[in-house]
Amino acid sequence: MRGTPDQPGIIPMAVQEVFTIIEALQDREFLLRVSYMELYNEDINDLLAPENIKLPIHESKENGVYVAGLREDIVISPEQVLELIQQGEANRHIGATKMNEGSSRSHTVFRMVIESRAIDSAVEEPSANPDAGAILVSTLTLVDLAGSERVAKTGAEGIRMKEGTAINKSLLTLGNVINKLSDGAAVAGGHIPYRDSKLTRILQPSLGGNAKTAIICNMTPAAYHVEESHSTLRFACRAKRVVNNAVVNEVLSDAAVLKRQANEIAELRKALASAGNADVEEQISHLRAQLLRSEQDNELMRIKLEQETAEREKAQKQVEMAKKIMFEKQQEQAKEEGGRKNNRRETWCPGRSGWAPPLAEGGSRKRPLQTMDLVDEDTTSRSMMLSVLEEEEESDEPPAKVKRPSDVGKCQQARTPCSMHVSLLNPAAQTFLCLSALVA
Repeated sequence: MRGTPDQPGIIPMAVQEVFTIIEALQDREFLLRVSYMELYNEDINDLLAPENIKLPIHESKENGVYVAGLREDIVISPEQVLELIQQGEANRHIGATKMNEGSSRSHTVFRMVIESRAIDSAVEEPSANPDAGAILVSTLTLVDLAGSERVAKTGAEGIRMKEGTAINKSLLTLGNVINKLSDGAAVAGGHIPYRDSKLTRILQPSLGGNAKTAIICNMTPAAYHVEESHSTLRFACRAKRVVNNAVVNEVLSDAAVLKRQANEIAELRKALASAGNADVEEQISHLRAQLLRSEQDNELMRIKLEQETAEREKAQKQVEMAKKIMFEKQQEQAKEEGGRKNNRRETWCPGRSGWAPPLAEGGSRKRPLQTMDLVDEDTTSRSMMLSVLEEEEESDEPPAKVKRPSDVGKCQQARTPCSMHVSLLNPAAQTFLCLSALVA
């Protein structure tokens, strides 16, 4: 792309051609601004301002598709443009592989925006006629694509492998877009996957929009890379079938820098002319650069503020959602605990006996299945029980061992285990009796 001092590449020759044409047009005022970016691992980085990384892509009605926060410098000579390109190349990602010692690990996009208007409209007072003189806007985009890679040939590992994957992904998306455009999908109203990659999204106006596009495909005659060369030729054949319709862009809004800076430049021109300063154009260019830089800084601050606001709102929503979930869980736990308290098991006794506490009027007691009914009028069983208690009180033998709840069903008085053990405690002897034995 850059070539050598003896054999200049495409970028130096294109820049020199632009300034040659500008010098030949003496009846128009020009303003040139350039930007240089790279697409590394699907992230957009500013090569002229390395601190600006992972820049977002926006789209507006006035500016079309553009990279927000990208630095643009106003230039007045081809030497200044080449100096900025050299500065950007120093910040580009380059690595060594088995196939290339200085392999490009990213795609680069150099863009030059050229604004022009007639000198008569520039001299006219902007306040008198704000729409005086339409501004023509042209864009020169030079793209240096990194070559597709095969891991088996490059021997890439770790970071190099990740970089190669991102490069192949963007190139694959570019090939799909070219296929769709060559098949006439844009004319038929079909879907074109520009948004599948940031590379095709940035180049959307150049690929299938209002542009004249030239694609230069490089290949090697080595037989070892015949498959890659064949793929490159197929891509070039498909790209030749893409048809674009380029028209002249006339801007009457503040999207053009010449339009936004019209009042400031007019006032400065008057002040310098009255002071008799000879370097009028140089100071005007310097002022334009300062105004453009301040606008870009303000735009970058606005974008960062919007991102911080969006992140803050997202975090607030997450906190509110977490609070809502915790509150719902607490309510569910409270309902479960309340249900457990209301569903506590009722205790019961097998039937009624003479020594059972009297029931309230109209009261009832739950009775289990297969229980033994005790007859209150059975005086024989009652007398037997009292006689046994009296004998134990008069005897000098030590009191019997108190039966524990685990001894239920092991009563010595009954030959068979009883279904329910009701204990009567003698305060003197501390003896448990089995009602089933007494009744029997």
